[in-house]
Amino acid sequence: MADGADRGPGAGATGGRAPAQAPERAMWCDERFDFQGTFLQCLAKHVPNIYSAEMDPLLEKQEEMVQAAILYPLECYLFGEDPDIFLEKLQQSGTSQLCGKVFKGGETTYSCRDCAVDPTCVLCIDCFQNSIHKNHRYKMHSSTGGGFCDCGDTEAWKAGPLCTKHELGSSSSPKENSECQLNEEIMEHSRRVFPSVIKYIVDMLIWEEEKELPPELTVREKVDSYYCVLFNDEHHSYDHVIYSLQRALGCELGEAQLHTTAIDKEGRRAVKAGHYASCQEAKEEIKRHSENVSQRPLHVEVLHADVMAHQKFALRLGSWLNKLMSYSSDFRQIFCQICLKEEAGSEKPCFISKLMLWDAKLHKGARKVLHELIFSSFFMEMEYKKLFAVEFVKYYKALQKEYISDDHDRVLSVTALSVQMFTVPTLARHLIEEQNVITTITETLLEVLPEYLDKNDKFNFQGYSQDKLNRVYAVIYDLRYVLVSKPTLWTDRLRERFLEGFVSFLRILTCMQGMEEIKRQIGQHIEVDHDWEAAIAIQMQLKNILLMFQEWCASDEELLLRAYRECHKAVMRCSTNGRSREKTMFHLCGHTLESRPYRVSADPVSIHLPLSRTLAGLHVRLSKTGAISRLHEFVSPEEFQVELLVEYPLRCLVLVAQVAAEMWRRNGLSLISQVFYYQDVKCREEMYDKDIIMLQIGASLMDPNQFLLLMLQRYELADAFKKIKPTKDQDLIKQYNILIEEMLQILIYVVGERYVPGISNVTKEDVIMREIIHLLCIEPMAHSAITKSLPENENNETGLENVIDKVATFKKPGVSGHGVYELKDECLKEFNMFFYHYTKTQHSKAEHTQKKRRKQENRDEALPPPPPPDFSPAFSNVVRILNCDVMMHVLRTLLQRAVELETHLWTEAMIQMVLHLLSLGLLEEKQQLQKSPEEEVSFDFYHKATRMGSSALNAVNVLMLLEKLKRVPQLEAQKDTVNWILQMFDMVKRLREKSSLTTVTAASTSEAAKGDESTQDKEKAERKRKAEAARLHRQKIMAQMSALQRNFIETHKLLYENTLEAQGKEDAIMEEESVSSAVDYSKIALGPKRGPSVAEKEVLTCILCQEEQEVKLESAAMVLSACVQKSTALTQNRSRILELSGDTVDPLFMHPDLPCGTHTGSCGHVMHAACWQKYFEAMQLNFRQRLHVEQIFDLENGEYLCPLCKSLCNTVIPIVPLQAQKINSEDAEAVAQILSLARWLEIVTVRISGYSVKNAKGEKQNLPAFANRGMGNSALEFHSILSFGVQSSAKYSSSIKEMLILFATTIYRVGLKVAPNEADSRIPMMTWSTCAFTIQCIENLLETEGKPLFGSLQNRQHSGLKALVQFAAAQRTTSPQVLIQKHLIRLLGVLLPNFKVEDTPSLLEVDMFHILVGAVLSFPSLYWEDAVDLQPSSISSAYNHLYLFHLATLAHITQIVISSATESSTACSPDNSEEAQSAQSFCREVCQYTSGCFSQDIPGWLVWDCVKKGIMPYLRCAALFFHYLLGVSPPEELLQDSEEGQFKALCSYLSLPTNLFLLFHEYWDTVNPLLQRWCADPMVLSCLKGKSIAIRYPRKRNHLIELPEDYSCLLNQASQFRCPRSSDDEQKHPVLCLFCGAMLCSQNTCCQELVNGEELGACTSHALQCGAGVCMFLKIRECKVVLIEGKTRGCLYPAPYLDEYGETDPGLKRGNPLHLCRERYRKLHLLWQQHCIIEEIARSQETNQIFFGFNWQLL
Repeated sequence: MADGADRGPGAGATGGRAPAQAPERAMWCDERFDFQGTFLQCLAKHVPNIYSAEMDPLLEKQEEMVQAAILYPLECYLFGEDPDIFLEKLQQSGTSQLCGKVFKGGETTYSCRDCAVDPTCVLCIDCFQNSIHKNHRYKMHSSTGGGFCDCGDTEAWKAGPLCTKHELGSSSSPKENSECQLNEEIMEHSRRVFPSVIKYIVDMLIWEEEKELPPELTVREKVDSYYCVLFNDEHHSYDHVIYSLQRALGCELGEAQLHTTAIDKEGRRAVKAGHYASCQEAKEEIKRHSENVSQRPLHVEVLHADVMAHQKFALRLGSWLNKLMSYSSDFRQIFCQICLKEEAGSEKPCFISKLMLWDAKLHKGARKVLHELIFSSFFMEMEYKKLFAVEFVKYYKALQKEYISDDHDRVLSVTALSVQMFTVPTLARHLIEEQNVITTITETLLEVLPEYLDKNDKFNFQGYSQDKLNRVYAVIYDLRYVLVSKPTLWTDRLRERFLEGFVSFLRILTCMQGMEEIKRQIGQHIEVDHDWEAAIAIQMQLKNILLMFQEWCASDEELLLRAYRECHKAVMRCSTNGRSREKTMFHLCGHTLESRPYRVSADPVSIHLPLSRTLAGLHVRLSKTGAISRLHEFVSPEEFQVELLVEYPLRCLVLVAQVAAEMWRRNGLSLISQVFYYQDVKCREEMYDKDIIMLQIGASLMDPNQFLLLMLQRYELADAFKKIKPTKDQDLIKQYNILIEEMLQILIYVVGERYVPGISNVTKEDVIMREIIHLLCIEPMAHSAITKSLPENENNETGLENVIDKVATFKKPGVSGHGVYELKDECLKEFNMFFYHYTKTQHSKAEHTQKKRRKQENRDEALPPPPPPDFSPAFSNVVRILNCDVMMHVLRTLLQRAVELETHLWTEAMIQMVLHLLSLGLLEEKQQLQKSPEEEVSFDFYHKATRMGSSALNAVNVLMLLEKLKRVPQLEAQKDTVNWILQMFDMVKRLREKSSLTTVTAASTSEAAKGDESTQDKEKAERKRKAEAARLHRQKIMAQMSALQRNFIETHKLLYENTLEAQGKEDAIMEEESVSSAVDYSKIALGPKRGPSVAEKEVLTCILCQEEQEVKLESAAMVLSACVQKSTALTQNRSRILELSGDTVDPLFMHPDLPCGTHTGSCGHVMHAACWQKYFEAMQLNFRQRLHVEQIFDLENGEYLCPLCKSLCNTVIPIVPLQAQKINSEDAEAVAQILSLARWLEIVTVRISGYSVKNAKGEKQNLPAFANRGMGNSALEFHSILSFGVQSSAKYSSSIKEMLILFATTIYRVGLKVAPNEADSRIPMMTWSTCAFTIQCIENLLETEGKPLFGSLQNRQHSGLKALVQFAAAQRTTSPQVLIQKHLIRLLGVLLPNFKVEDTPSLLEVDMFHILVGAVLSFPSLYWEDAVDLQPSSISSAYNHLYLFHLATLAHITQIVISSATESSTACSPDNSEEAQSAQSFCREVCQYTSGCFSQDIPGWLVWDCVKKGIMPYLRCAALFFHYLLGVSPPEELLQDSEEGQFKALCSYLSLPTNLFLLFHEYWDTVNPLLQRWCADPMVLSCLKGKSIAIRYPRKRNHLIELPEDYSCLLNQASQFRCPRSSDDEQKHPVLCLFCGAMLCSQNTCCQELVNGEELGACTSHALQCGAGVCMFLKIRECKVVLIEGKTRGCLYPAPYLDEYGETDPGLKRGNPLHLCRERYRKLHLLWQQHCIIEEIARSQETNQIFFGFNWQLL
């Protein structure tokens, strides 16, 4: 069916089929007949036959039959002509203005933050790419599925509603849709066809009879053919269903998996066919096996085959209609009319309502078809969308209740369509006015939550169901959608309906007001924590809705006042409960409070007060709009009862204080969590902030003394400020102190926090700026961190971007980390230490940061509050709290306690707050005095503060206390603040005095300024004095330190002298060496002029036992931790299939493609072999005991983490010392006379043939064919190789030998993926191969990074390479020499064709550097004699190395000329240099030897250019190899990165002429026959004739694939990706291989592969081929890089895409535009080329061990 749905109507209905159906078509075209009857007869006849094989349907065949028998005749009748031609015409006639593309899960959607009306307005990728929003501030997100593209909807966008594609659709006149108008005949036919088709679809989808069909569809005899059909649900897991099917039906795993996948995708599947009885039995079995204690059984039905067939066809017809809708607006309108038509005189709902009401009973596949049909018809026509919305709201309650009891995801429910209607502003208004939608939604909420109401009609979510609540949130979301855009124009009807909805909403809030009350636990700890999450979650969901309601109310004065009255009534109704107690009196400082007794610590209290908080929000808006002046008309002052309004929020704040004082610790974690969320950014706007506002309302309307007495009483601090006997109970004192601190803090907030529009004259921007300033005062922060700390509005916006640049500057990130914002200096003055949104840690951090900054700037450390904005008139009375009697008493009492040093009754934090309150009072008075004449200023803080507290003799005022405070040692840190306050007192005093004299105000201000200056001078002098004191203090300390040092040296004199002497000696030795070396130090590595290799004395420290040891041959082995891994980092051909198992692989020759090598890397840390073995065994033991813990590394395969740096290692490299060798120059010259290349070749040939005769023992056929050179006495000649100098072989200690074998075996095991076998003949080959490959990797890396060849390696690379090369040379001694000789003969067979054995590859099929390394390292085996263990002397090996290298170089030049010199190069202009001439003559020879296949017309300069470029990597690798093998220092030029001198320096170091072709001239007689043989090779000839392709030199350097600059391009590619193995159009998880660019379908069963009997996911199996198991992927839809290694390990890594704030966005959660960061991508490239991917994975897995839950195998 899925296939069918993809085709257009009439697709495949070729002309060839038409005549066959002519009679039927003719009958349908007859005007007189009854269409419906005929149509149903036709279906009854054909449908059961077409869909007869449901167990194993042939989808394509079914589709063909449907087209031929039903759809083609139907279309012919409908269109009156050939369907294909007609639809083609319709298609070309224009497109709709609306896009209407329906999103699938995971598809990327785009929203424009500048132009979208709300965040639900989204575009599909095509429309976005063609729209103006591409250059705006857009957001990208992954769709959850079910939404649709809003392109073309003018109500969704403030600008740019159409993309360029859909502009065409709207360009014609508005009346006439640009889509082709259908002629009357077709319209008439549609009106006849559509009702029958729609009725059939509806009837079949809501058909409940399992065994019978409607009579009009029953034509044939009923057969006993049934299906057992299994339905999808969201309760049973995939595995559970598979298990149940296997047990119940006895089927194979594969079949059960197929069934389960189909059920999950389509919603149902026939799992058994047969007679009724057998199907019934299967049904019972499945139910029995799927049911357990916690789960209900699976939903299974037995359906008659015909019922199943018709239901299936009904869906096919649905998708046919769906396609038809997209062709013409007329079709859509007729369809919508028929769907909405109600039967006359019938109570039954219309067709579309029937389907909606049945939605929850439909299976997945049917729902999808139904929803797509609604999208393609109703939602594409605005008029019908409105009518559909009316129907939807009519049945809203029923639909939501169905959804809440359903178990399918929201995406699959018809209720998810609400967002498409409720967010359209005009439609939302219409639904509010006509359908009263707000009331409907709120009533629905109340109706679905009754089970959570307690006896007081309050919600109580104890033992709630998370799934059910998640479904209830959907209803809350609908309310949010309806309110998303505020009306600009209010009609009376809209006002009434909205108010009705608001009152209904208040009923929900009434159920929440005071819900889940808690009582303080005394004595015993609570046994079980309460369920608190649900209540807080609902509060979070309602936060924005509450704000939106308040905003809607505020947009109309009349409405605001009426809403306020309703809300006030509701609050009062909820507040009357606790009035049973008698009032009590509380006296302090001559003031009395009469109130009902209530104690938070003893009586029930609730944190949930949405009603009170909504009232506070409305009150602020009254103040902002000025409507507060009319409030008395709606709520009389007697009714207002401000004490009652303040009571509940105050209790809530007291609860928070008591939790901080640890009085509620026996109530468990649930309360702590609630308090956290109460103040958290997600909730605080409608919780904590509103409670502070309510206190401010109280303070503005109550008598200040009464207000403070009420606070003291509620904070249970009435006794704390009376004369009481001090208690000895430390806990109680601490409790009191914290409560006082908390209360003072709230008083600071009540008076000082004025940044709320309505409380003072500030804007929203000012509020956000202040929030940001205070966040950045803590530390510089990333954009995302700031965003998370700011509250979001209903459109998920924080307003950050509009203001951030005014207050902060952006600092870009480096290669890692993220960009941060730093606060501008001019904003620092806005810092308020007691900012009410700071948590305790943020407060102390900010204070510390700011004090530190001021100290660095040499300023005092006072942090006074910034001058606050003035209160608005409605709140102007709040400041009276500061200068009322009770406040003064509180401040005086606390200061007195500090001065009298009653240590236990005060804290520094408390005094800090007292000082802050004093500062606020003085600032307020100063501001008022500067604005108005003194007699008008009634705020007399100065006067009250300087007045005596009592008439007693020892009475003091605040000013005197402050002076004393300066002398309290514990308050040293507050000294600067006290000074600042005293200066402020002085200033206010002068302002009072100045204005009381009748001086001009101007003079007073200038005087004040002078006063400021004088205080500034004082401050400066004070600072200077402090700085000087600090300097003297530092000097004193330094003097003390140097005295101590001298003393130490005196006592340990001997030690110091020894050290200095030793140092002096070393320096002298170094000087001598450098002098002598200047004389005879030749920097040549090969041949008789070879420079000396200086063997340094190596003393290394073991990282495990910390003991030092010199590296010697005879000592115990020391080892380097190392990691051997297979690698494709250098491959030239990614399409080459890699061998997964190396049982039959012959690794001696490396193909020039370098398809897969074995790389050895080390982290450079040294251990004793014995220490390492102990460490490894201890780890094994440790992990055997912890079997249940999943391992990061595989101990079975020798893996471990380096003890020091935690790198992943799987072996150790033994450190073999370099054998110092010096060549006697006289001897060398003597040998040079005799040992030419020809002579050397003869000697080698004879030696090899001698061995072969010895070893053959009759196996003549395996001997290489040697030329008989008639050399006389062969016995003498056999030993002549020894006559040029031999020495006894190096003797290694047993532990070094053991380590040599261990490491060689690991290379063999890992490199070939085989079981370890120490005797295998391939071990030496693998050793040479890893040595060559690792050198090639390092050379490649140095070249890519543009670093010089020598001197720029990291220490770990240098020590690793040195150890590896020396090991490779030493490994030969642990293998039988006969074996090494056999390998050598095969290697030489490539260079010397007369050694050729049967399987010797052609010159073009080998990598020459691998041949060179193998030959050089195996050559000493020719010196082996039976009795003695010999090796060549320095002179012998110098010649051996030279001639082997020259031979390999000659062969490589030939390779390059044959394979690469045919390309035209633009490198240099033609010249006729010596090199060019040599090249020309060489080409002539090659042309001759290849019988003219090689063209000699190629200019010589071009050939030379190709050779010079092509041979560079080989020469660089050879230089590295011989340097680390022999220890000869390289020329200076190779220590710098210069192209020019490099070639010459390499040639000189490697004893080559700079004109490389001279080598051929020098050895022509010897080389000529070789060249002839090389060129005559069939492979070479076939390459030259163009029949096969050879690798070109220099090989291309591998890079990660090119990624697009803009991330949306990648998303675009992903959206077009279709899984090659899956026919459905379900969205996949596309991932991109960064090595080769392949797009794969990840985490999906369709692309799993069986590899060696294991199921592997697409990425894992791709990695085996592409990266030999190690690979790097980009998960496109999630913007994450995935590194994987093998089948069991992987990790996530930040993607190289950053937003404009320098941050990555994993999961596209923030959705900002992303752009490629080249530096980070280069870092990924280096991670790959340095072979550190495995290391990164291990490190990541060690730090994030939680990731073990992921099954990497199926990625």
